Amino acid sequence: MAISEMSSHARSVAAMSRPLDPLVGAVVCVPSFRRPQHLRRTLQSLADQRTHRRFAVVIVENDATGGESVPVAAEFLRTGKLQGLCVVEPRQGNCHAINAAFETALGMFPAATYLLMIDDDEVASPDWLEQMVKAAEATGADILGGPVFPNFDDDAKRGLRRHPAFCPAYEASGPVPVIYGCGNCLIRRTVFAGLEDSLFDLRFNFLGGGDTDFFVRCRRAGMKFHWNADAVITETVPQSRTSLGWLALRGLRIGAINYHVELKAARTAWKRLKLLAIMLAKLPLSLLRAVGLVVTERKPIIALHPMAVALGSALASLGIEPQPYKASKITS
Repeated sequence: MAISEMSSHARSVAAMSRPLDPLVGAVVCVPSFRRPQHLRRTLQSLADQRTHRRFAVVIVENDATGGESVPVAAEFLRTGKLQGLCVVEPRQGNCHAINAAFETALGMFPAATYLLMIDDDEVASPDWLEQMVKAAEATGADILGGPVFPNFDDDAKRGLRRHPAFCPAYEASGPVPVIYGCGNCLIRRTVFAGLEDSLFDLRFNFLGGGDTDFFVRCRRAGMKFHWNADAVITETVPQSRTSLGWLALRGLRIGAINYHVELKAARTAWKRLKLLAIMLAKLPLSLLRAVGLVVTERKPIIALHPMAVALGSALASLGIEPQPYKASKITS
């Protein structure tokens, strides 16, 4: 995307390294919102990557009012620790931020073959970028994913590692049918050209799940996925995200995302009615799954997850769903 297009969306460049190398082969995208201390650790992990490959970063500040990410990004860019740029996306929301990152990366780095993403509360292992790009070169896959392991602030919560909210989708490296999250991913440049709509759908902007919807659309377009278990990222998990209330809300949100992803594919009234029946039928089935999980995991908080997901899908079909990415405005 050209600079003029960035201006039409009222985006602005807040910081940039000098010089900016347009010939880099990979760009790491980092959406950021009100987590400056976490972002510092994220960017330091990128600066510490062990690779001979030239890469750039695109950091997106999604809080135009507070702008706490900008000074941190500027420190890394202007001192030469990283090369790339930080842009401000004034339209708040998860999908707006990620779209801004991808569009900026594609426009500013026309030679980049690979676009990677890491969240602003994550830390990349030293060989992460090298592992992802090497796997892409070796397999020819269009999209790669890797594990995001939790790093709990409270060591007493380590038993939640097996909770679906924190457990990676796959264990072993190899071809996979699809990946679900963009917190540790690599996407070939050709993917964006191969989709009818290459943006994250704004219907998921405050709910989340725009990444799941995007990857499902990629699968339907015939694109190939690969999982690299060695390309490890860790995620900081504060105590607030290990409470029963937060985990229940996470389950409701996943259920709502699943419903909306499936609803987009239900083109006829009959298919939508069938989808509604399936979602409602999952409610009693989820109770059976919960009973099984109590026996195998011996943790009721894990066993409640399938019930929360099923309930979230049913509620979404009635127009009731959480909006976790709709943040309140900062007041002075």
